Amino acid sequence: MKGELVFGVNPVKEALRGARGAFELYVQSSATDHRLEKILKLAEERGVPIHRRERDDLTKLCASSHHQGVALMVEPFRYADLDDLVARIDEAGRSGFLLVLDGIQDPHNLGALIRTAACAGCDGIIIPKDRAVGVTPTVEKASAGAVETIPVAQVTNVAQSLQVLKDGGYWVYGLAGEAGQSLYDVDFSGKVVLLVGNEGEGIRPLVRKQCDVVLSIPLYGGVSSLNASVAGGIALFEAARRRGIPA
Repeated sequence: MKGELVFGVNPVKEALRGARGAFELYVQSSATDHRLEKILKLAEERGVPIHRRERDDLTKLCASSHHQGVALMVEPFRYADLDDLVARIDEAGRSGFLLVLDGIQDPHNLGALIRTAACAGCDGIIIPKDRAVGVTPTVEKASAGAVETIPVAQVTNVAQSLQVLKDGGYWVYGLAGEAGQSLYDVDFSGKVVLLVGNEGEGIRPLVRKQCDVVLSIPLYGGVSSLNASVAGGIALFEAARRRGIPA
């Protein structure tokens, strides 16, 4: 059986609610978390076999102690096709709102950005195949299961993908700390791509050339930069606010 192990209450619950194949559910024998009752019910409804395990066994199985007493063997994560994603947005008659991540390498940052994008009403997320982290069980845990609720497309060339989006009417807004224009001076109307760069180097030069506007987040204290997931979160919700997306 080829699959991957998702662990943690929210990731397991969202995986059971989603479309991915689920093979085996492992639950800690001594678990007392009332949220597991919902998970057990979802597993039973889907006909997923349930196995009880001691906490130490679950820790070894997950290679992590942060499993919250539950783990689920599922089929590998399915990435969305970018063309299909854009077509679905167009067919729905919406002005697309996409997050593009140029080289995020920390799985916790990627998970946090996926969760924030889902909460901010993004239509999808685009990440590169190379020199960046993909959707792993750690990312799924960090996203609190949000990877099951928002499409994530993986592309071979971010710059070319941005050009395709621009040809389709999208306006690309990149985040860079040294940019002269403030995030708060943009209305983010129409088809929008928000571009966030690597944790250390930011947006790569070839990718940055695809930006229609480069924006910065005003900082008021003594620290000169923000964590990538924090900066992305601020920008996502400012864009959502300006676009009038309902909470």
